[in-house]
Amino acid sequence: MSGSRMTSMTLEEMRAARERGESKSDWTRVRSEQAAGAEPAADADSPDATQLLREAVATRRAGRPPGSGNKEQVAVRFDKEVLAAFRASGRGWQTRMNDALKDWLKTHSPA
Repeated sequence: MSGSRMTSMTLEEMRAARERGESKSDWTRVRSEQAAGAEPAADADSPDATQLLREAVATRRAGRPPGSGNKEQVAVRFDKEVLAAFRASGRGWQTRMNDALKDWLKTHSPA
């Protein structure tokens, strides 16, 4: 990138520059090529990067991974000291709390 000058702007500054006509992007051309379904030219430095990027984007899954389907989200209230003790045990405290309740059910009747 010899000869180029890197600058930093906030989003608001970029929008203001675009409104003033200071954008160096030809948005009319970009929009017309996008509408026509034109593909970008291959990168001379890394010709296979475009295809790899397309494959990665096509297979990307947004959001959290699906759960097991064995759990139900509920709102429940616990004493502060109970939560503090489980949280103090570190990551996975909710799983350990669930396991403790399952273990309790083995020897007690919830009714």
